[in-house]
Amino acid sequence: MIVLSNPHKIALLTDSTADLPPAMRAGKPIYVVPLKILCGDGDYSDGVDIFAGDIYDRLHRGEVPRTSLPEGGVVSDAFDQIRADGYEKVVALMLSSGLSGTYNMVRIQGEQREDLEVAVFDSKSGALGMGITVLQLWEEIQAGLDWETLVKVRAPHIIANTFPFFSVDTLEYLYKGGRIGKITAMAGAMLKIKPIITFSQDGQLQSIAKVRGRRQVQDKIIELMHKHLNGRKRRYNLGVANGGAPEEMAEFSARLRAEFPDYEHCWEGALDATLSVYIGDGVLGGGIQFLD
Repeated sequence: MIVLSNPHKIALLTDSTADLPPAMRAGKPIYVVPLKILCGDGDYSDGVDIFAGDIYDRLHRGEVPRTSLPEGGVVSDAFDQIRADGYEKVVALMLSSGLSGTYNMVRIQGEQREDLEVAVFDSKSGALGMGITVLQLWEEIQAGLDWETLVKVRAPHIIANTFPFFSVDTLEYLYKGGRIGKITAMAGAMLKIKPIITFSQDGQLQSIAKVRGRRQVQDKIIELMHKHLNGRKRRYNLGVANGGAPEEMAEFSARLRAEFPDYEHCWEGALDATLSVYIGDGVLGGGIQFLD
């Protein structure tokens, strides 16, 4: 059923790496395509029959799951459901093309739809960055923004002005997943180095800072966010996320709200199963998103 505050009948489509559980999507026309996770005992769908906690258990037991694109039929079914629910237009925001082929898969299927007007965007991000972008796009839709302005102006602006940062507790899983080299992983473990990771302009994961010890992670992320704000008067949202570290996230969220008190929204989330395969638990992230 069409939401009354959505006069242009626009739905949002994303994938499971946006870290938007059902409770956060409730009452919103946000549809999610699950990525696949391939385990020793079978294949699973992220957020449907496997979750981040399950991945942590498997990693701790020494298993190394693999990830895969969503099934093509699942993408088609999502578009079908959107149309059946009465929507006429779709804004799709997918996991960075630098990490996955999901964006191209959805883009190709979107171009083939004759019953829906579809605009597909490469988030050049994942997890925290994707989730707060989808939520802000819903804010824009609720405000009655017309389709052309939404897809040609606002969506590109929000994507380009969303800056997530996160730190992993161990480099072990990035190494096992083939994302970093063995020497880098060993050096990080020996020196207790915690890299601060973000997304580069081409959507690849990029280490932009390193701190020694977990206590400095929050300070460094706050410092990076302040650099982006640069003392200017701007409208912004905040985001904070965790993977297996909910108490630490609650503490960090309070710190962010105090450091950046003029936020319009501060959204909190938990990491999905797909990205947990590569970064494990003990993950903490924070981000800032500029609206003007």
